Amino acid sequence: MKTFLITGVSSGLGRAFAQGALGAGHTVVGTVRKESDLAAFEELAPGRAHARQLDVTDDAAVFAAVEEVESSVGPVDVVIANAGYGLEGVFEETSLSDVRAQFETNVFGAAATLQAVLPYMRRRRAGHLMAVTSMGGLMAVPGMSAYCGSKFALEGMLEAIGKEVAPFGIHVTAIEPGSFRTDWAGRSMTRSERSIDDYDALFAPIREARVKASGNQLGNPEKAAAAVLQILDAPKPPTHLVLGSDALRLVAAGRQAVDEDIRTWESLSRTTDFPDGRQIAAS
Repeated sequence: MKTFLITGVSSGLGRAFAQGALGAGHTVVGTVRKESDLAAFEELAPGRAHARQLDVTDDAAVFAAVEEVESSVGPVDVVIANAGYGLEGVFEETSLSDVRAQFETNVFGAAATLQAVLPYMRRRRAGHLMAVTSMGGLMAVPGMSAYCGSKFALEGMLEAIGKEVAPFGIHVTAIEPGSFRTDWAGRSMTRSERSIDDYDALFAPIREARVKASGNQLGNPEKAAAAVLQILDAPKPPTHLVLGSDALRLVAAGRQAVDEDIRTWESLSRTTDFPDGRQIAAS
């Protein structure tokens, strides 16, 4: 049995991941934002469900929480940096303060969580770091520029970390969900105010469709949790775990568009080299 640290377990996928791990007999330390959520989480599995109140944007609090968990609960085997939220809005209409707040939680909150636990895993030469990005970390859609930007940033960070810590026996996985039946697109979504008529034709139907789809999404959170648990004992767990057939379809289309640009403009790309330059070695 393993000890998990999962951030953001009050609802949504974080709650599903925690319940799945507890149901499989594991111990879970789950973080919540509100004091009122502490007892409800620990009641899921008394003695194995440990709740901690934490704001992942408070770096010092994150490091202190991990240190306390390591000493009081035990060595953390698996981390799922799940805490985050969605910010919907046309880029020109979205304030830069809202964009910064999105990155503060989705990127720097995850970074603090992973960095805080990494020294313990490195010394033990074992562990699995995971973070919930999104299919929006591998492809982008209009009206989600800040959100997709934060998830693209997290994707790059995770891929580089994975190459750094592989020699220590530590695995790194980006969890990339499609649309799941949670409150993410409903009450949990932060939405920028509309102000520019020029975007009405493009964005109004997108916002309306997302609101209507909330509660009817394709993805089953319980099955997402089961999929995450399934990779834990794999000799070579995935660097990228795409969840949901909608995510598979949209990510594949997004990557195909990138590949087409590379092929179309390959000859122009090559014109910028020095003839005597050195190629970067692949890692």
